[in-house]
Amino acid sequence: MSINNPLLDFSGLPRFDTLRPEHVAPAIQQLILDAREQIARLEASTEAPDWDNFVEALAAICERLGRAWGVVRHLHSVLDLPPWREAYNAQLAEITRFYAELGQDEALFSRYKALAARADFDTWPPARRKVVLDAIRDFRLSGADLPESVKPRFQAIQEELAGLSARFSENLLDATNAWHEDFTEISALAGLPEDALETAKNAAGKAGVEGWRLTLQGPCVMAVLRLADDRALRERVWRANATRASEFSADQGHPEWDNGPVMLRILALRSEEARLLGFPDHAAVSLVPKMADSPEQVVAFLRDLAVRARPSAEKDLAELRDFAAAELGIAELEAWDQGYAAEKLRQKRYAFSSEELRQYFPENKVLAGLFGLIERLYAVKVLPDTAPVWHEDVRFFRIEKDGELIGQFYLDPYSRDTKRGGAWMDDARSLRVTQEGRETPVAYLVCNASAPGAGKPALYSFDQVLTLFHETGHGLHHLLTRVPEPGVSGINGVEWDAVELPSQFMENFCWEWEVVSAMSAHAETGETLPRALFERMLAAKNYHASLAMLRQIEFALFDMLLHSDFDPSSGKVLELLASVREEVAVIIPPAFQRFPHSFSHIFAGGYAAGYFSYHWAEVLSADVYEAFEEAARERGSVLDRATGERFLAEVLSVGGSRPALESFTAFRGRAPRPDALLRHHGILMNPENLQ
Repeated sequence: MSINNPLLDFSGLPRFDTLRPEHVAPAIQQLILDAREQIARLEASTEAPDWDNFVEALAAICERLGRAWGVVRHLHSVLDLPPWREAYNAQLAEITRFYAELGQDEALFSRYKALAARADFDTWPPARRKVVLDAIRDFRLSGADLPESVKPRFQAIQEELAGLSARFSENLLDATNAWHEDFTEISALAGLPEDALETAKNAAGKAGVEGWRLTLQGPCVMAVLRLADDRALRERVWRANATRASEFSADQGHPEWDNGPVMLRILALRSEEARLLGFPDHAAVSLVPKMADSPEQVVAFLRDLAVRARPSAEKDLAELRDFAAAELGIAELEAWDQGYAAEKLRQKRYAFSSEELRQYFPENKVLAGLFGLIERLYAVKVLPDTAPVWHEDVRFFRIEKDGELIGQFYLDPYSRDTKRGGAWMDDARSLRVTQEGRETPVAYLVCNASAPGAGKPALYSFDQVLTLFHETGHGLHHLLTRVPEPGVSGINGVEWDAVELPSQFMENFCWEWEVVSAMSAHAETGETLPRALFERMLAAKNYHASLAMLRQIEFALFDMLLHSDFDPSSGKVLELLASVREEVAVIIPPAFQRFPHSFSHIFAGGYAAGYFSYHWAEVLSADVYEAFEEAARERGSVLDRATGERFLAEVLSVGGSRPALESFTAFRGRAPRPDALLRHHGILMNPENLQ
């Protein structure tokens, strides 16, 4: 293969500096052709399959295609310009077809089954056994057991689903970018902080207009809904954000952005696919590789948690309504008032504002504190590094242990109009040991914080600090692995409802004084966050926590019921959401809200019938963190090296090489208990639903 095409150069890191959309089609087509030829030779081999001549060989065949397509998929998420979108979509059907055919390849499937049937299979290393058993499970879920007459339909469903997921994401991005409102008088933006005004000023300048431009980029929406004094402005922004990519897009002249039909088609195809596999619904399929046993168990878990959280949430909402009426003159608290009123009440009750807090978290100091935490816990060094990047804002780092490179990661921190919303970690390369040597893992960490103003550092809200720590937890799970076996290295092979354990675990450190004091410095004075202010933060930690928890339960229950107890042909997605809200929510948004149309986690991500995993894994992560709290009581610091290295050895480094429950038990010495979660949230729940 010629390295004139950057996508075909696997000698090092991705060549983002020379990669162009026109490279995608020839590279992907060549890699698919090569993979098919090599798989045919592997299938024709008369050798009895073993680890080296079959499992490793097949992984090597697929590895280059996976890496190349991973780069293209990544750019589709962070650099969604028309040429890149076209290049991605042009190859999406072909790449989906390749993997669908691979998943249904009976010859490969039979070789995996032959490996599992070997007399010596039980003596294999556990990681290798898990690779084989996971592969057999995945072949079955990919339709390898289906009759030949059914397989073409199964493949067609997968191809169509891949295209629909991409379309859902693209519709949402286009609808988000289409809305703006311009202002020539700064008085109309009263209440917005200086950095939000500067961002609005820059947006207007970029568009060639005078004044200030508000958009639906995440940081702008949050600033308006929490801080803008103009109630009518808050309503307009809330309404625009709440109706993105819905039938209301026709009002913008773009009915094709409506994700309503896309959602229904996705749900119908997922349901059909499940029935072809012999399952009653998509939720049952989704749970096969997860810790949870059944949709009924998950629903019981969520409903129990909702019952426990509701009294506190009702009390918080009543107090908020009383405060808004008495002190803000808002007689009827609307959806666009809730964030604003909550921020005002927080300021009154705890004597600080989210904006005041932001001034103490400049990005460089936050990163230094985060990296210092990682270094202290795991005896590694996080150092600046160089690599080609896809945008000037992207940074690159390396992790070393005893002077040896063990992993690298990109950090893309800021919101922009070519980047999908939210935050995530993705792998660019997994740990591998080949005849040529050791390939260290590489990760992408992507956030959507506010960009810095001219001559000023980027300032992180505390929520954005938590998000950075969360995604870094995912990154460490991938980067600190010591398992080179394909399929279970890093986050690969980890049950989806356990994959959030390392990420949620990391968030806990943001509430420790020794961590916060090391990552805070006032943007103007350089002063560390005052201890008294930190104590007020701790007092406010669970401020409206039950309201936030009920909102997440609402999303998770809606997701699970949507993929189990729901008929897509009814078209009644909004009606199902309304019934879920009637059951568990205390805040009911206006009927015109179209939340499902922007629910990317389940329609354009990997969380379909899996959104519950955030709460499920929180039980595990809180229990894990309790071990560090126990160490602090014994040895004076949660940044305890011995506990950190034990967590590294038993959880982070083993990745998916064994069941997550075994890893948890190896670390804690017992099964998980919900006690720590209850203590963190002050909510009682039924532990039977976690067993």
